[in-house]
Amino acid sequence: MGKGGVGKSSTVNSIVGERVANVSAFQVSLLPGPVSGCASLWVTHSEGLRPMMCSRTRAGFTLNIIDTPGLIEGGYINEQAVEIIKRFLLEKTIDVLLYVDRLDTYRMDTLDEQVIRAITNSLGKAIWRRTLVVLTHAQLSPPDGIDYNDFLARRSESLLRYIHSGAGIGKREYADFPLPIALAENSGRCKTNENGAKILPDGTPWIPNLMKEITIVVSNGSKSIHVDQKLIDGPNPNNRWKKYIPLILAVQYFFVVKGIRRAIHSDISNGKLDDWEQRYRDLVGSGNPVDQKVSSSRNPKA
Repeated sequence: MGKGGVGKSSTVNSIVGERVANVSAFQVSLLPGPVSGCASLWVTHSEGLRPMMCSRTRAGFTLNIIDTPGLIEGGYINEQAVEIIKRFLLEKTIDVLLYVDRLDTYRMDTLDEQVIRAITNSLGKAIWRRTLVVLTHAQLSPPDGIDYNDFLARRSESLLRYIHSGAGIGKREYADFPLPIALAENSGRCKTNENGAKILPDGTPWIPNLMKEITIVVSNGSKSIHVDQKLIDGPNPNNRWKKYIPLILAVQYFFVVKGIRRAIHSDISNGKLDDWEQRYRDLVGSGNPVDQKVSSSRNPKA
């Protein structure tokens, strides 16, 4: 998941080893299946904003990869895309979220934070325990005077800061959300080693390294995220304030009910009566027989 044009579909193609998704900066579309040359590979055909899933099976192990459309349209979160993604993921289990961004992005803004918040609101905060951050365009040349590793460290620190903020991860929780980072270079001009594997500037074959990092996330001890209807609907806003009901009732009792009781007892002890009660007492005191009868009916023991 991530913004559009950051290399999500290209990374899927690199992992699978086949061009299963057309790469576009604006939307994802699918190539006609089946894809040849795979042990078992299939794609769910979709149009427009729909995600796509491809599966590969080898030696009894099945790898499912879901490619999602970008979450930004016209400078805002595309709520329609978010809803479509959530419905597509319903009753599926997420073992790893690959949050994809570009290494050669020199500036981040509140839009990045909104994307992270949209993912958090859709899949829950716990999804970041199962997240691997993937930075594409890794074979870049840093600005003059900046070492590659220094540039990578600064870019990673900036991105993680936005993830922590957008996901609501406090400093005390950093250890619970490790958020490892892996690099990717999907360009056809990417350098290769003697075995033909695409390599990073330090010579590391990036696809095997990416799969190793995915395996580490899978086995980090946190739970996979099962997307059910309750997760999609999010927390019930009506339940948000239920825990405060006893406190509200206590406040009402001590400050309202007790106050009214004190006022009533004060009126009785001071002899303070309402106007109609005072008029009846005055009439009874004047000896009016009708009022005496009324008074007697109100006070049978008198």
